[in-house]
Amino acid sequence: MGRRWWILTIAVAAQAAVTSLVYGLPFLLPQLRAELGLSLTEGGTLAVVPVLGVLVALIAWGAAADRFGERVVMGIGMAGTGLAGLAAAAVSGVVGLGALMVVAGVFSASITSASGRAVLGWFEASERGLAMGIRQTCTPIGVGFAALVLPAAGEAWGYRAALVVPAVLCLVLAVVVALWLLDPPRTAARTVTETRSPYRTPTLWRVHIASALLVAPQFTSSTFALTYLVTEHGWDAVTAGVVLAVVQIFGAAGRIGAGVWSDRVGSRMRPMRIIAVAVAAALMVWAFGGSTWVAVVGLVAVLIISVTDNGLAFTATAELAGPFWAGRALGIQNTGQNAMALVIAPLFAVVVTAFGWPLALSLVAALPVAAVFITPVGQRLVSTR
Repeated sequence: MGRRWWILTIAVAAQAAVTSLVYGLPFLLPQLRAELGLSLTEGGTLAVVPVLGVLVALIAWGAAADRFGERVVMGIGMAGTGLAGLAAAAVSGVVGLGALMVVAGVFSASITSASGRAVLGWFEASERGLAMGIRQTCTPIGVGFAALVLPAAGEAWGYRAALVVPAVLCLVLAVVVALWLLDPPRTAARTVTETRSPYRTPTLWRVHIASALLVAPQFTSSTFALTYLVTEHGWDAVTAGVVLAVVQIFGAAGRIGAGVWSDRVGSRMRPMRIIAVAVAAALMVWAFGGSTWVAVVGLVAVLIISVTDNGLAFTATAELAGPFWAGRALGIQNTGQNAMALVIAPLFAVVVTAFGWPLALSLVAALPVAAVFITPVGQRLVSTR
């Protein structure tokens, strides 16, 4: 295996590990609600509080990666995430759990910016879509792992014991990163122009906004899929978790396919716009499928399609920002996405409790429709070295 592919493998494993912890709480919602006496709205809010930590730390970690390199930042981040996860598993009560999961989110934010920056630095533009598509499989891999392991562990031993599994995984990957991750080679700036802010034009801002809007279906479906299948269709939680884990495999394949597609057409944004249309349509199928298999098909389609655009926006952000702003730009990119994730889950829970699933899902579908018109399609492929 060539060096760049080894770096890509480490990046995927590291991001998948922190994802399984930071975004794993939705798969423990039944246990959290039962053991802590939470309503759906309270449980949905607790499930996304780690995102608050991610949100406040992304830009700072991105700037640190720009200055100190990816290896140092990722090593610290992996260790901090794992230790915070173990501490969260050791405490009891909502406040302690929520606070420590926020801390885990803070440390995990380093992996998002730094691992993507490392991968982009090792690959040329012509194969960067493929590389980032593979790198972005980290989210469905991590979520799939959480869906497969956490519900069963939670039912057997409780939510605190279940959290130990991804926390230990993060600590193992911290050692791997420290020993074997290599920062990509980069040339020094030749002119002042190369180090200027890429935010002097609106293109990069439009990428951020469209991408944030497209996160809403992803986090709505991933946060509430298990609860929806259990409460609306009578599924067993473990069975639902296994099915959702299998669905993540298709989501991972979709991310790779979208990356290859963008390489072939020479654009990240044209495929992203088409994906926005597709996910809006899938949401409407889920919304109005009722209590039949049609709604489940719509849910599965949303789970798969809604994750395929992330790598496109991530890659476009780094390409537009250039090597001297990539870390900070990726931090801003993910800040917008996580801000949406933090807001959408509790708001959706309130709306679905008051008005039901069809109206709540229809409102979510309006967001990717808006993204269709905001996505800039004239962005070209550029170097990040």
